[in-house]
Amino acid sequence: MGLTTSLNNAVSGLRINQDSIDVLSRNVANAGTPGYNRQSLNVIDYNAQSGTYARSAGVTRAFNSSLQTYYTRQVADTANSGVQANYLNRLQGFLGKPGSAASLDTLYGNLQNAMQKLATSPDDYTVRAQAVSAAQGMAETLNRLSTTVQEMRRETEGQIASSVNNVNGMLTSLSEVNSRLMDLGMTDSARSSLLDQRDRLVSSVAEIIDVKADYRPNGTVALMTRSGVGILDNGVSKFKFDGAGSLDATAEFNVDSSKSNVGRLTLTTPSGLTVDLVQQGVLQGGELAGLVTLRDKTLVEAQAQLDEIAAGLAQAFSTQQTIGEESETVPGTFSVPVTAMSPGNSLTIKFKGDGTEQTIKIVNTTETGVDYQDASGTRVVGVNMSKLPGDTTEALAGVRSALGSADPALPIDIVGDKWELLAAAPAVVTELSTQVTANGTDGSAAFNLFVDSGNSVFSNNLTGTPPQKVGFAQRIAINSDILADNRLMVKSDPSVSLGNADRPNYILDQMKSLQFVSGGDPKASSGRFQLNGNLGEVIAQVINFQGSTIGAAITRSDDRQLTLDTIVDQMSSEYGVDVNDEMARLMELQNAYAANARIVSVVKELIDQLFAST
Repeated sequence: MGLTTSLNNAVSGLRINQDSIDVLSRNVANAGTPGYNRQSLNVIDYNAQSGTYARSAGVTRAFNSSLQTYYTRQVADTANSGVQANYLNRLQGFLGKPGSAASLDTLYGNLQNAMQKLATSPDDYTVRAQAVSAAQGMAETLNRLSTTVQEMRRETEGQIASSVNNVNGMLTSLSEVNSRLMDLGMTDSARSSLLDQRDRLVSSVAEIIDVKADYRPNGTVALMTRSGVGILDNGVSKFKFDGAGSLDATAEFNVDSSKSNVGRLTLTTPSGLTVDLVQQGVLQGGELAGLVTLRDKTLVEAQAQLDEIAAGLAQAFSTQQTIGEESETVPGTFSVPVTAMSPGNSLTIKFKGDGTEQTIKIVNTTETGVDYQDASGTRVVGVNMSKLPGDTTEALAGVRSALGSADPALPIDIVGDKWELLAAAPAVVTELSTQVTANGTDGSAAFNLFVDSGNSVFSNNLTGTPPQKVGFAQRIAINSDILADNRLMVKSDPSVSLGNADRPNYILDQMKSLQFVSGGDPKASSGRFQLNGNLGEVIAQVINFQGSTIGAAITRSDDRQLTLDTIVDQMSSEYGVDVNDEMARLMELQNAYAANARIVSVVKELIDQLFAST
């Protein structure tokens, strides 16, 4: 090997050392920078006639596309479960722990105890006042919880709007990064910095909406949702959110946009195609999916369950249930008085046919097409009874039609002032009863302690959009007449003595025996938890359901966060900078630099001697 070859090899080594130290210094300087991927120098050995020498061939940035794809997916899933867990954890705080002073089960227990004391001492003013106070506590808690749920729903809409603004800005920035990466003349360090920025933006977008990233050989990236809707490629799609303003319990999502009362989230592609992300089920992960789930499902179900409790309270106190009498002369014939039935009141028929026990509930409503089997197995049929007890024609025809379609062997008629039902083989009638809402505080043991807005009667009217039950927890109040005169807690009639405990005893029995089934047609409430039982059981079911739902959401969030942390650790191992390794590498470079410098020095000395001897 000649002196020139040795000199060339040493100089090339010095250049490689210098480039390696530059890369090493960047790694050390960015060791704590989030999103920085470790860099390394590519070195190529060239074999030439004059000898072998090395040269740098650019910088390699640590990157694993499979790991990055897994990370991006997990970011979206973690953000989705995380935002739901945060909201539900707050809701749990508002609901209180079961058995705590402000929880619904405790308040209901207080109301039952107060009514029990009232049944024992109906003539005691203080006892009556305590019963009214317990009822007020129950109503005010339902008001507060319902208001909280709706405030949280409005908060989700505000957060959706904020997330939409953020994701639009990120996508614009990512598009600019893609454009700059197309420039092949930039330095390796600048390109690596752009790639770091690209990955940070992709993960930030994934936190908001689920994305699949397509990393291309030139460094650019294309994004689409998991459902296949393009977000970023040759152009940038635009997210838009049209908020609904002030949400209340009656504002719910509907796949029919003309009937939907919540904000609309859309995506417009560069070609001009607009996609409704919620209506078409595009969202499968990310913060937006979690917020939409909260707004349209989780919190709506919480509101519906509060409404069920409020409706059960009102009906337990106001429902006058009359069991039909069996005729002494014609066995198997039952009759019950025809009364003025408010919308939502019902006529219930229990019978045995073909060896099976069945129940049909005829509900007074002007709504058409009401015919379904509820969660308890009871068939519910809507019939217009609004003209009773005067004009019986329409009501009688509707009930006959309902029974005829169920079992033709159940003839019913109105004889005088009573419904009359005759069982015929193979059916055997076991019970005929009516459930009628009291219209005030006088006239029956049932009374309107809990009322709707404007001191109006709550009868669970199905007619209207929405039905009366929807949002009732936010409106439920104590009858102003009873607040003014608590003697009405006992006196069903001015002539009734204050020592008479018939009314409190009747209400206590209603609270224990009156059965409730949540929702209407289960098909219309698909996916919702069905409540079934007396009022105490319904409250317990709500508390248990919400507790398990919230606990499951928090556990799911923790699990996904743990998985994400594991992936981040793996990425840190593959991408991160280990300062100890870099320092060891620096020592190697220093030794190599010294060796190359020594070769240059020796070659110089030899050349100097050659020139000196000539």
